[in-house]
Amino acid sequence: MGLTIGVDIGGTKIAAGVVDEEGTILETYKVPTPPTADGVTEAICAAVSEVSTNHTIEAVGIGAAGYVDDKRATVLFAPNINWRHEPLKDKVEQRIGLPVVVENDANCAAWGEYRFGAGQGHEDVICITLGTGLGGGIIIGNKLRRGRFGVAAEFGHIRVVPDGLLCGCGSQGCWEQYASGRALVRYAKQRANATPENAAVLLALGDGTPDGIEGKHISEAARAGDLVAVDAFRELARWAGAGLADLASLFDPSAFIVGGGVSDEGDLVLDPIRKSFKRWLVGGAWRPHAQVLAAQLGGKAGLVGAADLARQG
Repeated sequence: MGLTIGVDIGGTKIAAGVVDEEGTILETYKVPTPPTADGVTEAICAAVSEVSTNHTIEAVGIGAAGYVDDKRATVLFAPNINWRHEPLKDKVEQRIGLPVVVENDANCAAWGEYRFGAGQGHEDVICITLGTGLGGGIIIGNKLRRGRFGVAAEFGHIRVVPDGLLCGCGSQGCWEQYASGRALVRYAKQRANATPENAAVLLALGDGTPDGIEGKHISEAARAGDLVAVDAFRELARWAGAGLADLASLFDPSAFIVGGGVSDEGDLVLDPIRKSFKRWLVGGAWRPHAQVLAAQLGGKAGLVGAADLARQG
């Protein structure tokens, strides 16, 4: 199969890109994300139509945040769009006249990294995305593993603390409440409030109060050596690494790939994640250790992965 289109549905924009067999994006087009479910569907079709004008397209892959059924056709539930058992594949196919594959956005990003990024050369890879929340993807034996009903790898909602912090999913103690961008900001605010003398750089980057701290401030302050910012990253990494150790017991991959906005800080967060992983890996002194790798494709992973999954059919 030749050229395909990948669609990445974000909170503020929908991006469509023409992608070749080598994972190279040839052209992109972006539209604002509408506030309604029907508007999102129309925007997807408009973006696909626009970006395909100068190309012969074989199929379209759509990455959607939420639960996608085993047929890769229906969005069972999307937390940020009012999609409930939404037949997205059929609706888009009827409008654009091309085969469509719908997949969870974290699975798309995982597949993109496996095929064209940090996962190249590995047959068994577990991906996690440390963004606002925590998502993931499972590739075992060179295949994306989605589970019987299509909703596997929702790692962020593994409960790691019984009766812990309330999660947006309605449960308590979910992993993403302790290892995510939201968690990082919470750690920084708590520590800045407790020891403001150790957060001078961090507080100065905001409005001078702990409540004014944002994720971008923590990254900048940590690079400047701010003690509270560095400690916030260490706390996030402690939880992230411990969770990877648990996933190693389940899947025994050769590599973990860490992506998402938090991972953009590179070794500032990845080195302590590796140390935590080593600390909590069961039988770690006597068994091989999976590599913990930084994602390589950045924000392009989901779009590229969706396009390639459409090519796979």
